[in-house]
Amino acid sequence: MAGSREREGSMNMFLSRFDSQSKLLLRSLMSGASGVHRAVDVFHRQQRSNPEMSVCHFIETLCEDEVTCSQTGEQPLSVKPLVSLFPALLKQNLLSFVYLIHSVLPQTSVLRLLKCLSQDPHPNAWISALCRQIRRSVGVHDEEPLYTPLCSQRLKELSQRLAVCAGTGGWAMCLSDQTVESGSQSASSLSELGTRGKGKRARRTRGDIRNVGKRNSCEEPQPAPDCPCESLPEHIKVAVLQIKELLESHSEWDQSSMDVFKVLNDCDPAQVEVLCSTLSLPDVPEPTLPKLCSSVLTLSPDLSYSTAAALIKSLLLEKVLSLSEPASRCLVTAVTSLCVRYPRPMCHSLIGPILKEKEHRESTAELLNRLIEGCLDSHYRLLLLQMTFQVAWSEAVLSVIHSLLESRPDLNEEVFTQFTEQLLSQGPQFTKSVKFAKMMLTVLTKYSSHVTAAHKHSLSCCLTSNETFLKKSLQAALKRITHTT
Repeated sequence: MAGSREREGSMNMFLSRFDSQSKLLLRSLMSGASGVHRAVDVFHRQQRSNPEMSVCHFIETLCEDEVTCSQTGEQPLSVKPLVSLFPALLKQNLLSFVYLIHSVLPQTSVLRLLKCLSQDPHPNAWISALCRQIRRSVGVHDEEPLYTPLCSQRLKELSQRLAVCAGTGGWAMCLSDQTVESGSQSASSLSELGTRGKGKRARRTRGDIRNVGKRNSCEEPQPAPDCPCESLPEHIKVAVLQIKELLESHSEWDQSSMDVFKVLNDCDPAQVEVLCSTLSLPDVPEPTLPKLCSSVLTLSPDLSYSTAAALIKSLLLEKVLSLSEPASRCLVTAVTSLCVRYPRPMCHSLIGPILKEKEHRESTAELLNRLIEGCLDSHYRLLLLQMTFQVAWSEAVLSVIHSLLESRPDLNEEVFTQFTEQLLSQGPQFTKSVKFAKMMLTVLTKYSSHVTAAHKHSLSCCLTSNETFLKKSLQAALKRITHTT
């Protein structure tokens, strides 16, 4: 406990060295397995609010010297780069973050950070591999492989054993004796670390391998089980069973029941998809949705982008696509609550796929309009408008576009030009559409300041073929723009 408080105190001291924007990035990177995705989100939000924003100062602070006490006591004081004092997981998150955004960073800043991290006398294998990968990405020639010499030796040994076993016993022979011995060493290491549960699983695995070896010495290998959940780690399998019981129960969920959803933060994207499939989330009854979403929203830290996207797609997409009447209160509550917390996953995994559908229902468009009006900020509304440029328009899509325009996203000249091009190319099929005419009227009245001479020509062509009762109003609105510019 004292060690934990000491580490926390050290991290708070480190944070004081950074400016406010850099602190947000660092706190995001400190948030465990989801830290990289959170840091990238923070970085993009900061860039949107301040296009001149740079993380170079953040990296420079990480590379500054820090006076520290030696834990052994042999050397009372030493000077090390600040970043070298961070925990291994935080360093890994930092390097993954740098790898994702290195294209917008100066090469000198990246290389200086890597040099600071290379000073560790006992380097972590993952950190070393990430450093070498980033050097290659920024154009620095590095012949050293990403794997360690020990890993290389083990790969060679495995290749030799596979070559010997190829004509005899196959995988079963290859994995019998030597793998059991290796498994014993692994179990011993786990025992030293105090992970008794994992040690037990390792011993069970060794027993399974030994039994497979015995069976297959005279039999053909048996196919793997069809159930995809068999690929999940044991603790995730247990959580899946607990969640399944919750979803099938009709009682209230207490806090301990809701805590089981923390397993989502332990899953990689592939495991999330298996979990969703095993739980049959598309078939969850709508009355259960608010409780389920409430449990997900209580999780801390927030879900990563990929986890949230997979969950939203599995849980909501089929339900929203199949709407034949206005969405129920339970479905509206679920969709809006997740949209407020996870707007980007919602745009890409629910709204985007719906817009791409060839047939759109009015009830589905109504629900999307509620999200646009009440849950999404200007940035995401602009993203959705650009998504409509990639799909064939229908009456329902026109309703969504009209709602987006009414919400006044921050359109620049490039996006507005793309939009007028879409009006020109997709407009001819809507000559009798009142929805199209109303949408055009919004363009001419609320976005008149965006209209250039080139835009006027495109808009005039759209109006020429209009056959609705709004044609005169549209032409008058266009004429007013002509007189004022």
